[in-house]
Amino acid sequence: MIKILLLSIWLSPVDSTFGRFAQHQDSLLIQAYESLDTAHYRLLLDEFVGRYDKLGTDEKKNFSGYYVNAWYNGCCTYARKGDKAMALDLFEKAIQAGFIDYDHILVDKDLETLRQEERFRKSVAGLRSVGDYMYIIRRAGDYNRRDKRALPVFTYAAPTDSNLRALKEAFHLDSIAGTGNEASQVINLLHWVHNLVPHDGNHENPAVRNAMAMIAVCKRDQRGLNCRGLATVLNECYLAMGFKSRFVTCLPKDSLKIDPDCHVINMVFLPSLKKWVWMDPTNDAYVMDETGNLLGPAEVRERLIAGKMLIVNPDANWNHRSSTLKEDYLFHYMAKNLYMLECPVNSTFDTEGSAPGKTLVYIRLLPLDYFKQSPDRSERSNYITYLTNNPDAFWANPQ
Repeated sequence: MIKILLLSIWLSPVDSTFGRFAQHQDSLLIQAYESLDTAHYRLLLDEFVGRYDKLGTDEKKNFSGYYVNAWYNGCCTYARKGDKAMALDLFEKAIQAGFIDYDHILVDKDLETLRQEERFRKSVAGLRSVGDYMYIIRRAGDYNRRDKRALPVFTYAAPTDSNLRALKEAFHLDSIAGTGNEASQVINLLHWVHNLVPHDGNHENPAVRNAMAMIAVCKRDQRGLNCRGLATVLNECYLAMGFKSRFVTCLPKDSLKIDPDCHVINMVFLPSLKKWVWMDPTNDAYVMDETGNLLGPAEVRERLIAGKMLIVNPDANWNHRSSTLKEDYLFHYMAKNLYMLECPVNSTFDTEGSAPGKTLVYIRLLPLDYFKQSPDRSERSNYITYLTNNPDAFWANPQ
């Protein structure tokens, strides 16, 4: 079955000259795949690769999804036609180019004629350590609760902050949250942000990155925000309503340095439950256990590793165009991106704003098998990042 270009569709600047070519060429390649026209597919592939090879490094990264899938779908085309040798050549090219979707390979019926081939088996076995995300996260190793490296303390802006108070009043957040219990209030705010601003992974967020400014730009320009922008907006809404909240950057292991993707969600503390809970405005999603209890990011990660029951709210969706289903969302996408996690130390209005002289400080939680465990503290421009293996420090409840 053909590999769909979700990553490239979200991340590639299709309004560029090469972007338009890549999108058109991809449609032609799919037609050649569907008609089993290997000769035409090869001509189209050679034309695409020839132009791709002339791009600069950054442009190649932008369009890598098209490049990888052109090789992979070529493999599928030749395999279906019965040309095993050429199919295996293109399969190996796809992996060299960065194809890492191990789960897709396991179920792709186009590859049935190749499964007994020794070349195929060796390639797939080597791919598991970089493309089988459940395998990777389960092998990530435990944390070290005895890690005593010095870390700054997480802080949270009070709802009395003048900017947060203005945000609450401008959008009547108390009415949106409603008068129900804490869980219903944070879920209502999640739904509101998800419905207010669409997810748009094709563009950078606006230059001014606080909730008031970004909402205004999105309404004026009829545009959306990427996952970081949406989580920033929701984070400030939670703070404005008096909830302690952080946005969490969820990152893959990416030992080959070929995966530019990550995902950003929110964690909000519910005093009545004495715990953090997971809220994802991109997918309008929260996660529960088998009894309906809301779970936080640490619990979701632990239950993924342990194989315990996880439930995603049934109305979770992406831009009201497609449902967010547990299998793809948790067992594939988030299993990849829950390998390591990072939060800003200070959760406030305009957390990542670029005020003169402002320093942005983050803490990153690493599992023990990550290949780069130092330096303990790194500084680049106005960014400082602390590393820790101690989950208790990272997930500490608010003071």
